[in-house]
Amino acid sequence: MQVLQKLFSNPAESLSMFSRDEIDAIESKIFEEEGKYFLESLSRGKEKKQIWNEKNGKGQPEEIVRQLYINELIKKYKYPVERIDIEKSVKFGREVKRADIIIYKEDNETPHLIAEAKEPNQKNDVDQLKSYLNAEGAPFGVALNGKSIVIVYRPYPKDFDTLSDIPKFGETVDDVLNKRKTLKDLESPKQLKEVIQNMEELVLANSGFDSFEEIFKLIYAKLHDEKEILEEEKDYVDFRKSRDATKTKADIEKLFNEAKDRWKGVFDKSDVIKLSPEHLNVCVGALQDFRLLGANLQVIDEAFEYLIPDVAKGKKGQYFTPRIVIDMCVAMLQPNEKEKVIDTACGSAGFLIHTMEFLKNKHNWSDKKMSNYAQKYLYGIDFDEKASKIARAMMLIAGDGKSHIYKENSLDSANWEASTKSDFEKEELLREFSDYAENERNKKEFLYFDFDVLMANPPFAGEVKEPATLAKYFLGKKKGKNVSKISRHLLFIERNLNFVRDGGRLAIVLPQGVFNNTSEQYIREFIMEHARILAVVGIEGNSFKPHTGTKTSVIFLQKWGESNPKQTNYPIFFATSKVPFKNNSGDYVYKDETSRETTNLKNDLFDIAKTFVKWGQEQGFEFLKG
Repeated sequence: MQVLQKLFSNPAESLSMFSRDEIDAIESKIFEEEGKYFLESLSRGKEKKQIWNEKNGKGQPEEIVRQLYINELIKKYKYPVERIDIEKSVKFGREVKRADIIIYKEDNETPHLIAEAKEPNQKNDVDQLKSYLNAEGAPFGVALNGKSIVIVYRPYPKDFDTLSDIPKFGETVDDVLNKRKTLKDLESPKQLKEVIQNMEELVLANSGFDSFEEIFKLIYAKLHDEKEILEEEKDYVDFRKSRDATKTKADIEKLFNEAKDRWKGVFDKSDVIKLSPEHLNVCVGALQDFRLLGANLQVIDEAFEYLIPDVAKGKKGQYFTPRIVIDMCVAMLQPNEKEKVIDTACGSAGFLIHTMEFLKNKHNWSDKKMSNYAQKYLYGIDFDEKASKIARAMMLIAGDGKSHIYKENSLDSANWEASTKSDFEKEELLREFSDYAENERNKKEFLYFDFDVLMANPPFAGEVKEPATLAKYFLGKKKGKNVSKISRHLLFIERNLNFVRDGGRLAIVLPQGVFNNTSEQYIREFIMEHARILAVVGIEGNSFKPHTGTKTSVIFLQKWGESNPKQTNYPIFFATSKVPFKNNSGDYVYKDETSRETTNLKNDLFDIAKTFVKWGQEQGFEFLKG
């Protein structure tokens, strides 16, 4: 992909709606003339189109998108080449614009379909597309940018509606809408975030309802539909749009109500889908051809993090931990199959899911064995309702549906819901003290627990100011005096240490200032007083972009106790990640174009983890002996 590398920083990601074979086929047709690179259009005119000029370093990436789609129109959808043209003039009064792709009807004059191609870093311009369709009277339109696609049509006399696919040559709209699909017919999403952005642009922004809430209702309805097929309750997907929007709404509401019964506690019994039938029809059409169960979790993560409002990211510091950083943490702490694991600020449940996958791969578990393990040993808490819904959804998509995810404030466990407290007591997770009074206080206030492993990325923003909460913490005082407030992530350090048993292990993502600032020396002293520092790993600066450029490190701890007697002089493993797995814009950087999996990211984190494990085994760390 030498020429494409000049046009796209990452061709596989930028052109992810096309297959590798399709991309290779187009690139093989590129030819060079005196430092300029050209591509002969696959349309009927066979025009020679310049795509790159070596002298001035300028290119036309949208031309690649256009020719890739023309290739699909010919090979996948069977449209005759003689019906396909490019750059047709469309008049808007005195103004004339050019439509990128036109498919003509049998008379070779009347447009059947108009497509507007953009380069991958541009949004699909659906409004411009609709204006072309209105001007030309074409029934079908396609807006695409290489990453995502929007298909619209006009069901006269109604306004525009969407389709999940265009009709093949000779097919009708009803042929598309009436196709029944099995789970095997659905594709794993490559760019779910772009799909959601298109949904917002088409209808959600003007619906008057919370995009997050309405999309999540649809996601749970879809997950339930897919689960029913896996459980052999039915053969075909029911999450699909029909020509009659009222029928679509009735079908999806039925799935949503069944999902509420299946996964109680995620939604209230009174929750309903608020979108109008017409708006719902558009959203269902955008989602229906994607399979969520077993999908690439990194892709799902990006979409879910996008759905969290910017105000929450800024004020609460809610940034999902990149999965490659999570993999490093799990590999370094190596939880075993009998250890209870918790994330006290679980976000999208990444630490829990990757613990599941780590043990599944290590022991060659079946999906059922992995699910059974998760239901007994994995716990997640998040104070934000949206984040807790994301965590539950991610656990479902990863293959588990019953693990313990709670919408609670980890810093104020005395005020947890009675049902949450009951679960923790039933599973014997509260620490028992020999002193009767101390034990009774712990039963009342839920201060100390006995988890084996804790991994967390506490919120980087916000302060705790409630005197009653601060009074429960040693760090709620400074030099013997009560403080009026403290940064939330600092209080999480003490809280997390209280969540694990003596000898328990922790990995906590923290802003670099905790390790460097003179004003936070007392925090470092507190950590060393209560735990052995196993390692500190500096994370490369682009890792949390585009949401924040905050420099972070991960600290790995083992709590002092009988199985880990306190020491005053011991070695610590230090490392700094130097290879960015994201660029300055926050886009992932891959080793090659084969996949978007975490294992294909450019990085040095796996090497750091392997080096730590080898070093830790030499130090005699018990948890690394297995």
